[in-house]
Amino acid sequence: MRFVPRWVLLSSGCAPVLLVAGWTGAAYVEGSSYNPVTQTISVLGSYGAAGFWVMTTAFLALGVCHLLTAWGLRPAATAGRVALGGGGLAALVLVALPAPSSGGSLRHGAVVVVGFTLLAVWPVLAVNGGAAAPWALRLAPSVVATALMAAGGVWFLIEMGRHGDAGVAERVVTSLQSLWPFVVAASCLRHARQRA
Repeated sequence: MRFVPRWVLLSSGCAPVLLVAGWTGAAYVEGSSYNPVTQTISVLGSYGAAGFWVMTTAFLALGVCHLLTAWGLRPAATAGRVALGGGGLAALVLVALPAPSSGGSLRHGAVVVVGFTLLAVWPVLAVNGGAAAPWALRLAPSVVATALMAAGGVWFLIEMGRHGDAGVAERVVTSLQSLWPFVVAASCLRHARQRA
């Protein structure tokens, strides 16, 4: 099993913290005109939003964290690392293609779908080894993680379609997607310590 540098734990652990801090800070700057229950995170990073710079910074930091984690997470299968890195690139592209201040954007929406899909499938693609592998790189936990992310994505689409609690659904699924790399990195480091 390949070695995981300790900085991978830091980069993967920063991702969920930066994401939550970003949407919390941007919502604070936006004020009462923003409803986090029904409105998406993209609204906070849209052109002309008061919290644009806060959410943009969070998207940049999230993308960099995912890229660094994908680079350093050597025990994971290459396909999973590429998918995680692709999710990080999608976060960076969102900075270049923010949502418009009103209405939708096909380009922005396409990047969101690609990024979400890559981050949802990377746990299964990262599976590497059987019972001797770190817990989070085994098939069963990885399938559960991917299934939960996919279910969260379906929930988000349903809420978007009915103009319901899309903000809540999006926050749940993006939190899970940003937290799983940390779980994998911690699992790999724990596994290496147990084998030493």
